[in-house]
Amino acid sequence: MSEIVVKVSDTSQERAVKILHSGGLVAIPTETVYGLGCDATNRHAVAKLYAAKGRPSFNPLISHVSNIDAAHLQGEFNTVALKLAKLFWPGPLTIVLPFRKNGTVCDLARAGLNTIAIRIPSHESTRNLLENFSKPVVAPSANISGRISPTLAEHVFQDIGDKVDLILDGGPSSEGIESTVIDCTDERPSLLRLGALALGDIESHVGELRKNTSEGNTPISPGQLLKHYAPTARLRLNVFTPKPNEALLGFGKTENATLNLSVTGNLTEATANLFAMLRELDKSYDEIAIVPIPNEGLGEAINDRLSRASNTRS
Repeated sequence: MSEIVVKVSDTSQERAVKILHSGGLVAIPTETVYGLGCDATNRHAVAKLYAAKGRPSFNPLISHVSNIDAAHLQGEFNTVALKLAKLFWPGPLTIVLPFRKNGTVCDLARAGLNTIAIRIPSHESTRNLLENFSKPVVAPSANISGRISPTLAEHVFQDIGDKVDLILDGGPSSEGIESTVIDCTDERPSLLRLGALALGDIESHVGELRKNTSEGNTPISPGQLLKHYAPTARLRLNVFTPKPNEALLGFGKTENATLNLSVTGNLTEATANLFAMLRELDKSYDEIAIVPIPNEGLGEAINDRLSRASNTRS
């Protein structure tokens, strides 16, 4: 790969911080997927990021910070938001909050909304980068908008290697799917996007969430566009018998699977493998059949991604 792909080190981190300060784009590893990062306070940098992804500017971005104090500078936390932050940060949870009047994240990054989506990633090197940069970094998935999210530095290079200034290689993403997004703009939180933090884990602490997964062309959270996470190949879901020319993506005891998300039926393993295996099959097949995935725990998030990728909703 090109010299823009470098292993995470003190030297490469320093280089990344300089690029961010100059308004450039840096692909960064996180525990969820690789993110395309830029200075969240710099509207020119954010505009460059939107252009690199081909991302609609009405689709809000998640601001990543290194600690809770930095989060408080951008969003107004109520009791429930503070509880969720204490329980699940750092980690794959994004919290949507009222935007603080003196917050510094630019309007373009928030898609003009009076709210802000914030996350503290658990990936150690990325938290160190955020701490050294000392400003919020927006970091949507480092790929062309609507396509399969990257879980390896190689995926980023293949998708947008000619559009970024640096790709930090921190190895495979451990979760392999985007963060769960919860709206905490009032005292009863709402689920906006299923993700790497299972819904049941959240509801066991704060009670049943309202379901506010608004869809279509006016998203209030990242990941709500109807067609999203999509390979070039056409997907068929809940298939037991593939057609002759279809690849078969299996789960559990699937006979004759081209690839298997988890032979043992482990949803955590399947989540981590999902995007990488879709990418691998997309290289060689025009059609991909996918066996049923249990719609429980992390399986809910997997099925959400597959449904959006197949664009079967009307």
